[in-house]
Amino acid sequence: MKRVPLFVAIVLAAALASTGCTKKAEAPNEINLFAWSEYVPQGVIDGFTAETGIRVNYETYASNEEMLAKLVSGAQKYDLIQPSEYTIEALIKEQRLQLVDWAKVPNFKNIGQEFKNLPHDPRQLYSVPWMAGSVGIVVNTDKIKEPITGYNDVFQEKHSGRIVVLDDPREIVSWALATVGKGPNDVTPQTLEQVKPILARWLPLVKVYDSDSPKTALLNGDVDLGIVWSGEAALLYAENEKFQYVLPAEGAHQFLDSLAIPIDAPNPIGAMAFMNYILRPEVSRLISADFPYTNPNLEARKLLEEPELDNPASYPPGNPKLTGFSDIGDSAVAIDKLVTDLKAKG
Repeated sequence: MKRVPLFVAIVLAAALASTGCTKKAEAPNEINLFAWSEYVPQGVIDGFTAETGIRVNYETYASNEEMLAKLVSGAQKYDLIQPSEYTIEALIKEQRLQLVDWAKVPNFKNIGQEFKNLPHDPRQLYSVPWMAGSVGIVVNTDKIKEPITGYNDVFQEKHSGRIVVLDDPREIVSWALATVGKGPNDVTPQTLEQVKPILARWLPLVKVYDSDSPKTALLNGDVDLGIVWSGEAALLYAENEKFQYVLPAEGAHQFLDSLAIPIDAPNPIGAMAFMNYILRPEVSRLISADFPYTNPNLEARKLLEEPELDNPASYPPGNPKLTGFSDIGDSAVAIDKLVTDLKAKG
């Protein structure tokens, strides 16, 4: 992990003053962060604690659905969660998020306009963008010589046992929907029935389901193809350019993960201090260094080096066909059942 540079400490006093958070007086001395695995650099957590005295208890999940289940159970109270766009939409509908006091998060000004006031949080009341990205195909070009342009090129019998995919039913179903001309939010009993035989053909070909670190199977040579998070693909490309990233011609998911404060958060002041901290350009730049997704912090992007900005997985060239997920309500249960049942048969 990257160590937080010394000059970060120099500007903390002003940052903390702007958040309204003192070292120990106004808020408890810890926050509970429930976030994606492989997404929050330990150096950032350590730097925040060193400068504020607020300890960060970092617990991880591998899918939005896993996070929601634990959040709703009430077994643990969290100060910050890191949902994707459609999950924020659902939580807002259910009145499960607190309003962000933007006076305490002045560094929000660093976020690019294209990442604000999106459909999941149209008035920008509840969420602070963390990282954006896409889900696409990684090809080990040392092993796969024919062109790979879309999902049907991946899921072929000749690639059986050489494929890693995300362990995420919503993602998997969205790929099949794309092959029949449907968007990722066109989820009905009829469309699920339409893609069922496609998934029944695809899933037995998969060797590894991994949402935490799908790059690992590719790096180890266990598989030759993957459908993975763009940040994972960017790390692979930085390691060896034989790992090419392809955004499927049929269309792909573009996500935006954000920080949000649950309605019953014990320490919302500490949570907003953390929000403001990670939006400082030099800190946000550290997050990009370890997890090179598309950084919505435009001031942090100015600190990135040319190879980072030229990484095609982090910042895809051209005008790819990308669509965000929307909240689909109870249809998510049907998706989960469909994929779970087919995986069991496979």
